[in-house]
Amino acid sequence: MNVNECIRSRRSIRKYQSRLVDHSIIDSIVSDASYSPSWKNTQITRYIAIEDLSILETIAEQFTPDYNSNIIKQIPVLIAVTFVKGRCGFERDGSYTTKKKDRWQMFDVGAACQTFCLSAKDHGLGTVIMGVFDEDGITELLQLPDDQELAALIALGYPDIDPEAPKRKTTDILLQYR
Repeated sequence: MNVNECIRSRRSIRKYQSRLVDHSIIDSIVSDASYSPSWKNTQITRYIAIEDLSILETIAEQFTPDYNSNIIKQIPVLIAVTFVKGRCGFERDGSYTTKKKDRWQMFDVGAACQTFCLSAKDHGLGTVIMGVFDEDGITELLQLPDDQELAALIALGYPDIDPEAPKRKTTDILLQYR
């Protein structure tokens, strides 16, 4: 599949097969995602592949709303995407480089999540990035180190649906030349 096909055919998948995902495929996806751009090549994004059913059940039952819980209850793997705090958006002396201060770290994580999802699509897998969850609860459950912050959850598995592309805005709306 070429890049354009991958971009245009990737969808947020909310229904999955129960089929397990081989670790070598997950390793390959994370390896691909490691090539995502990042602030001064800081490479702050980290991934935790959660397969333990008791942890998945706890996240689904206690830390996510129903619409995300329903997805988590059917997937073989949930990826917790974290980032190393305090490295992105800064100069060596600790000062902020831009007016965005440390908010650039979410940009880097977002780019890494998109690369992760495109690689997963290329491997025949489906994904959906979830941002609504109890961050403190999941952080404690996963025992994240103090220098890391939970940014997103990505459902990962073999799709059980093939949804059509939603309507997209046209280039004349999205793009300006000056």
